Amino acid sequence: MRLCKKGKLSTRYIGPYRISKRIGKVAYGLELPQDLATVQKTFQVSMLKKRMDDPSLIVPTEDIGINNSLSYEKIPVQILDCQVCKFRTKEVTSVKVCWRKKFVVVDTWEHVEDMKKRYPHLFESGENADQGV
Repeated sequence: MRLCKKGKLSTRYIGPYRISKRIGKVAYGLELPQDLATVQKTFQVSMLKKRMDDPSLIVPTEDIGINNSLSYEKIPVQILDCQVCKFRTKEVTSVKVCWRKKFVVVDTWEHVEDMKKRYPHLFESGENADQGV
């Protein structure tokens, strides 16, 4: 079953799950576990993948850590850089944050005030003082 498309190296499929019934020509009903009870059980063929015989390629749902909103949480590792964008009437400060999403590391620019509210521990150390954050 297809999970998401974000990120080149992110997990895209979870499973395998047994097909319970065929619905029309291009849809199937799956038998999903209890932790995926909020997911609709009908999927189009394009979202399914043939069962893989190599057990190392199968990722269990528990390893991904799917939360109630059917997404997995990314964790900020550290602040890499800081920049100030000057517009006509104001200046906006952004920080480059290194995120860890299960098996993938991603860097993104985030608004400094939002990051201070959600992750104050990243700004407590003296490491970021030289970057002007």
